[in-house]
Amino acid sequence: MDRRTVLRATVVGGAAFSGSLWAGAALAAPAQPGPGPYGGLLAADANGIHLPAGFSSRVIARSGQRVAGTSYVWHWAPDGGACFPAGDGWIYVSNSEVPLIGGASAVRFRADGSIATAYRILGGTNVNCAGGATPWGTWLSCEEVPLGRVFETWPDGSRSAEERTRMGRFTHEAAACDPDRRVIYLTEDESDGCFYRFVPDTWGDLRTGQVQVLCAPANATSGPVTWQNIPDRDGFPIPTRWQVGAAKHFDGGEGCWYDRGICWFTTKGDNRVWAYDAVNQRIDLAYDDSLVPAGTAPLTGVDNITGTAGGDLYVAEDGGNMEVCVITPAGVVAPFLRINGQSSSEITGPAFSPDGSRLYFSSQRGTSGNSTGSGGITYEVTGPFRR
Repeated sequence: MDRRTVLRATVVGGAAFSGSLWAGAALAAPAQPGPGPYGGLLAADANGIHLPAGFSSRVIARSGQRVAGTSYVWHWAPDGGACFPAGDGWIYVSNSEVPLIGGASAVRFRADGSIATAYRILGGTNVNCAGGATPWGTWLSCEEVPLGRVFETWPDGSRSAEERTRMGRFTHEAAACDPDRRVIYLTEDESDGCFYRFVPDTWGDLRTGQVQVLCAPANATSGPVTWQNIPDRDGFPIPTRWQVGAAKHFDGGEGCWYDRGICWFTTKGDNRVWAYDAVNQRIDLAYDDSLVPAGTAPLTGVDNITGTAGGDLYVAEDGGNMEVCVITPAGVVAPFLRINGQSSSEITGPAFSPDGSRLYFSSQRGTSGNSTGSGGITYEVTGPFRR
């Protein structure tokens, strides 16, 4: 039997979640397709975005063009992003996944949602893919190259970015802070990548600390895990993912999001959303396209992930049919939006404004599909989000 058949057989009757997805030590079963909380998608709007009733979109920035109302030219290949409070408004930061100049930019919004300014917060780095926000208000921008680095940046531009090589040198993807255990989880975009955590010596100071790797049986999709120290965080000559024999390998680590004791992370090679239960130190599957009825998977090409205070997860597709899908606490996965006419692109950087009323994301290559990301588009969706 193929992987899909074997895995589906482990879910009795293809059962959906019972009760709350996020409650308890383990998940009842991976999410199943069903009606989304906002209803079906309507015809594409003027921006080519299919949305549920009550939602609207606008274009915030286009790669190679000035951000409206500013003199700042938006970067190519927009990727991972996050929002930060800023006075009576907020800031959206976005990485640039291009070689050598990479870095990250920011757009500052006024309280009414209008754009106040845009500017660079990091430059001269290499293929900045995803990252993560810290509880102290900085953005961790990660390089997706072998021996890649993490840079801590200040969204308001008040300080120059600082390299955080103590967080490990590997093909970084995303980061998520766990303020309860005072660690930062890190994904690795390799077909045999690992899931790491950085334990800083002092919480809030990322200059020193220990990198650890998650350890579990090779084929485990649920059950207890342990953590072991990485002997050489610099990853040379032996890459970090090969230094600990008991390390569990994941097929292309992507997005990462922490919320109330659970760190959710995605793997693109097998279209999975994982749940690491930090309280009970175990892993489970929150979604797997092999564990839904054949031909019904609404979510493929899993990539960046974010969440809401109400517990909904939003997962962006790299490819697939260019959707952002929602996974609800009731265990239902459904499309929330779809981008029309951009099949050669990918959706990146989903992040909610601090009040949860606006969702930001990018189409990395836009309608051009250009591999350089010169056609990138960054969007905002406004509407009655569940909070």
